[in-house]
Amino acid sequence: MRREGHAIKLAFTKKPAQNFRLLVFAITSLVFLAADRRGAIGALHSGLDAAVYPLQQLVSAPVRFAGWVQDNLSGYAGILEENQRLKEEQIRLEARLAKFSALEQENIRLRALLGASIKIGEHFLIAELLSVNLVPYEHLVLANKGSNIGVHVGQPVFDSRGVVGQVLRVSPVSAEVMLITDPNHAIPVQIERNGLRTIAVGTGRIDRLILPYLSGSADIREGDRLVTSGMGGVFPAGYPVATVVDISSTGSSLAKVSAEPIAPLDRIHEVLLVWTRTDVQDKVQEGPSPAANGAGGASVQHAPR
Repeated sequence: MRREGHAIKLAFTKKPAQNFRLLVFAITSLVFLAADRRGAIGALHSGLDAAVYPLQQLVSAPVRFAGWVQDNLSGYAGILEENQRLKEEQIRLEARLAKFSALEQENIRLRALLGASIKIGEHFLIAELLSVNLVPYEHLVLANKGSNIGVHVGQPVFDSRGVVGQVLRVSPVSAEVMLITDPNHAIPVQIERNGLRTIAVGTGRIDRLILPYLSGSADIREGDRLVTSGMGGVFPAGYPVATVVDISSTGSSLAKVSAEPIAPLDRIHEVLLVWTRTDVQDKVQEGPSPAANGAGGASVQHAPR
């Protein structure tokens, strides 16, 4: 009974203190509300915000750093992807540029050949080279035109600068051309300056011909240009063959004369297959046109033995 009475007594003694605290809190709240409505508490709010701001920044810093890293990584990946795309585009453009450059060079060569064909004034056909054989003692190239369009053995072959050689063998779709530098080839020439006639013979070197049948007293100089003489009936007269580059004495009655072909034989890509007026006349007698059959009117000129 004593314990129960003591508890009741404590309850009655604590209740007024609790009510007092509640009253104090209520009054304080009313005071703050009144002060806030009048704006007097704004300075306190600002001070509290200023005090709390560093803590807010510190708490949000990891989140902001993670976002910054993510943005930078995605931006770097985008830059790498764009860089790779630009590299691929550059390669494609360089390939196209190289193709355009090759086409431009081909166009220049074809224009030069067309100009040469106008100067030649004969019946002609442009042919592309399929293969080149330049071993020391055999200078042959294969052209993509054959007897099915009238190409024949012995037919003269030019490029835009001068004489290249003559047809050695033909098939229906191709022609094998012996270059003038082949050691088995000889071509009648004359010195353009004075009309002196002789024979130019291949040496097996792509950049050299020799004139073995000139006397030591012949009127020939370095720099003289050699042109076809028209002798033999194969090559039309007057077309460039070579330029004299060296003259020396052999100790005998003959001079040692070397000449360099005017046509760049190691760099040609297209050639002119030429039908001379004699060929045309022969073909007219044999058939309807020089391109009708694969017959050959002239034979290949070989170097004298």
